[in-house]
Order: sequence, then C-alpha cells, then structure tokens
Amino acid sequence: MAPSRGGGGDVSDGRPIGVFDSGVGGLTVARAILDLLPHEPLLYVGDSARFPYGPKPVDQIRRYALEIADYLVHRGVKMIAVACNSVEVSAIDDITARADIPVVGVIEPGARAAVHATRNGSIGLIGTEATVASRAYDRAIAATGTDVRLSSKACPRFVDYVERGDTTSLALRAAAREYLSPLIGEGIDTLILGCTHYPLLSGLLQRELGPDVVLVSSAEETAKDVYATLLDRGLQAEAGTLPAHEFLTTGDPEAFERVAGIFLGPELHEVGAAQAQPVGGGSWS
Repeated sequence: MAPSRGGGGDVSDGRPIGVFDSGVGGLTVARAILDLLPHEPLLYVGDSARFPYGPKPVDQIRRYALEIADYLVHRGVKMIAVACNSVEVSAIDDITARADIPVVGVIEPGARAAVHATRNGSIGLIGTEATVASRAYDRAIAATGTDVRLSSKACPRFVDYVERGDTTSLALRAAAREYLSPLIGEGIDTLILGCTHYPLLSGLLQRELGPDVVLVSSAEETAKDVYATLLDRGLQAEAGTLPAHEFLTTGDPEAFERVAGIFLGPELHEVGAAQAQPVGGGSWS
C-alpha cells in the first residue's frame, strides 16, 4: 500500500515496519519502537530455528539474513530494522542494496550513544563472537572522530541464557563475572550492550560493574533512528490508528511466546510460525 494523504495534507502509510533478529533479542528494539511510535504496526521475525547466529560463518549469516529481508519486503514492509548485531556486521550492506526501502541497523546508534556517555574515554563492548570479530563497533566509534578507547569481549553464553528466559541464575552470574573481569580491569566507565539480547541482563550487568558504569543499549537509539527515518521519508502511519502487530518465529511458537512476553508484555498477543527454509526463490511462507 503506497502512502496516501488524508485531510490537512498529513502523510499516512499503514504498511508495517519490519524487524528481525536471530531470536527474541530483537524484541528489545521492537519494544523501543512501540514506545516511540505507538501507531506503527510491526512485523517481527525471530529466526529461532537457526539460532544462534553469532558463532556461525559470516556467509551463512548473510544468507539467512537475506532470506528474511526478502520475506519482509515480499510482505510489504515500508522499512526494515535489522535488530541483530551479527546480521548487521555480516549483511546490512547487501540488505540495503536489494531491499529498495530504508534499512536501519543497531551499531552506529549504539556507538554514538557510548561516545556521548563516556566520561573518561574508556568504553567497553560485549557482543557475540561475530560482532566482536568484525570490529564494526571499532570502525563506528572511529568514524565519530572522538579520542576514546574501546575494549571488547565476546560473551557467547549470554544469548543462550536469555533465550531460555534465565536472567538471575548462579551459573549466569558466574559467566558474567568471567566475561566482565577484563573490562573492569581496563577501567571502563561505559559499556555497549552489543547484542540485542543483552538489555534483558542489564540488572545483572549493572550489579557486577557497579553503579558508575553507564550501560548503553542500542535499542532506544535505533528506535530514534527509525522515528527520524519515518518522518524524513514521510512514511509514518496516521496518528490515532490502532496498529495490528504480527510476531513470527521459525522455531517453536509456544516457546518463543513464553520468552517474548518478558520483552513485550501486553503488546504480545500471539506468535505465529514462519517457515525456516526459503521456498520459491527466497520467499517464505
């Protein structure tokens, strides 16, 4: 559906915003978008059947990401929010080139926020193996032209805990101490949560790091970029409308819904199933 103009010349585009991730983590971005843009419908895909993405080869992540992006375009979304750091470092340029609609990622917004937040110039980053190995945050921070130092640590086990809905166990707390110890030793005063699953662990992370370390979640910053893009392109839905959201997973809908409810609360009505393998030239059913 193309944008139409209602009374007073206001733009009205009722097409959904597409959001996708390797699992439930991207729902932190979806939640932030809903908070800023309550009239916008969302179409979310969590590729839980092929989770986790972080340890997989870049070419494999890129193939998965392009399949999902093609599906979202086929479903008629007006823009795509890539709510997965591993996908962004592997495929966002390819997605942008073939989608022919605006595509927003999570890395640049998070990097900007961290540079703004740091007081001593020492920033930490935690993320998946793919994200840390890509050095995408190093490049994004360098692009700001600010004299700061970035220390990175891959934390692959965190995503497994979040996907199970575990944010408090003793085993998780032990993993957090192991992962964070070298960053604490670097004297960081700001930590980028370089995976969209990690905001669900913010209470634990703050407890281990202490109150003086600022946690930067790219979810809120990404939502602001989505907001600005919609307004700049005249793609916003009509104010006052009641949007219909759709949440899909390639895995078990019931398992996804149990954990996703933690992220979204009452906004999550029902989770549907998406086919985990492409059919008919890359389109899913």
